[in-house]
This record gives sequence, C-alpha cells and structure tokens, in this order.
Amino acid sequence: MRSKTYFASDFHLGVPARLSSKEREKQIVRWLNSIADDAKAIYLVGDVWDFWFEYSTVVPKGSIRLLGKLADLRDQGIPIHFFIGNHDMWMFRYLEDELGIPIHRKPIVEKIDGKSFFIGHGDGLGPSDHGFKLIKKVFANPLCQWLFERIHPNFGIGLANFWSQKSRAYNPEDVRFLGEDREWLVAYANRKLDTIDADYFVFGHRHLPIDHMLKNGKSRYINLGEWLNFNSYAVFDGNDIQVQFFENPEGKIYGNSSSTISS
Repeated sequence: MRSKTYFASDFHLGVPARLSSKEREKQIVRWLNSIADDAKAIYLVGDVWDFWFEYSTVVPKGSIRLLGKLADLRDQGIPIHFFIGNHDMWMFRYLEDELGIPIHRKPIVEKIDGKSFFIGHGDGLGPSDHGFKLIKKVFANPLCQWLFERIHPNFGIGLANFWSQKSRAYNPEDVRFLGEDREWLVAYANRKLDTIDADYFVFGHRHLPIDHMLKNGKSRYINLGEWLNFNSYAVFDGNDIQVQFFENPEGKIYGNSSSTISS
C-alpha cells in the first residue's frame, strides 16, 4: 500500500565525494527501488545535480540511471516533484516534457494527509546573503541564459563544473548545528510562522540533517541533509515525519527533536 511521502535533496551528481558520482547515483537508485512499493509521492528538493544546463537539444552527460529510474517510477503512477536548487537552477522543461515531473522554482505550501508542509530548497530565503541573491538574479535572467546557451556544451558545462567545485571548496558546510540564532533557515521558518500555519518546514541546501522544534512548540523545521556524506532523507507516514539514513548506520540528526533511524 502506498502510504508514505518521501523527501530528499542535494545529491550533487556530477562531482565525487565519499563515493564517485556514478557510485552515488547507483546508491540513490537503490534507495528509490527500496521505497517504490510504499511511496505515494516523492519530492526532490533541489541540487539533484551539481550543475545542470538544459540546451534546447542537449542535456548534460551522465545520470542516465537516475533519469531512467525516475521514468520508471512515473510509469508506475508515483507523483514526483522537482524543486530548483542553486546548483540546478538552469533546469527548464526537460523533466516536465519527458517525464511529467512538475518543476517548482519557489517554495510551495502543500497539504499532505491533513498536514501543512512548506517546502523549498532554501537558497536565498530571509534577509541575508545579498551577494548570492544578486548572483541568482543574474543566472535567472533570460538574456544571461541565452548568452550561455551560445557557448558550446563541451566548454560551457566544463567551465560551470569547475566553478561549482571551486565554490564548494571555498565554502565548506559546517557540520554542526549552530543554534536557532545562527541557523538562518530555522530563523526564517520561525519568522514565517507569523504569517502561515505550517506543521513542517522542509528544506535542503544546508547539507546537515536537522529536525528542530520551532518557536510555537508544534511546528518543526526539517533539513534533508545531503548524499555526499550523509545519505539522509525524510519520510512522512501520514502522522509524523522522520529524518532517516540509507546505507549509513552512523548517520546523526541534529536539532532539538532529533532521533536517528537508518535503513
């Protein structure tokens, strides 16, 4: 019986980490196979690829196993939602046209089994990070996209991958929970509670598996972590949401509502 909703983000396919990109892709496909029988919906919450640019007649090389698995899941009738992240913001209509997977470019509020979910990748939210917001506006500009498309894929994709990896090297993710005041997505979710009534705020981007109770004592902030090291995801069974780990028995959840489950 399909009764569970799954959330995952930050696969960053295309770059090596603890595993090579190809081995990580195979691991993600194994995870998708493991949830196929009970998944009523799957939300991929951004940065599935470390870089993606969709030329009108070309898509980036690689990740054919993942694309094939997504096609298989869609053929089984499982809804899949894809959220644009800061690394794959140049996703246009390929997934929609080929696989019937809707693309979300901004956070959405979704009702699932009577619970309200605020879902988004998490980049550029809140009042800070002005430099990134400026860069994002440039990348989202149709003229800039048109100009990049004029560059041959062999050079354009190679250049983009180089800068993507260089950026990660200079901005390593902190591997500890920084507290409500310094975790800017937690602060954003707490502010958002002043205007919306959401049970769960589900984000990626932070690269740390987090389950944290918010200021009203009932809503929770869930960060999905990443698959470069953690292999973390979240599952909602209709009553509660849990952060879990795939093929990672040492996975750890951070925040004030944390409990660790591996598969």
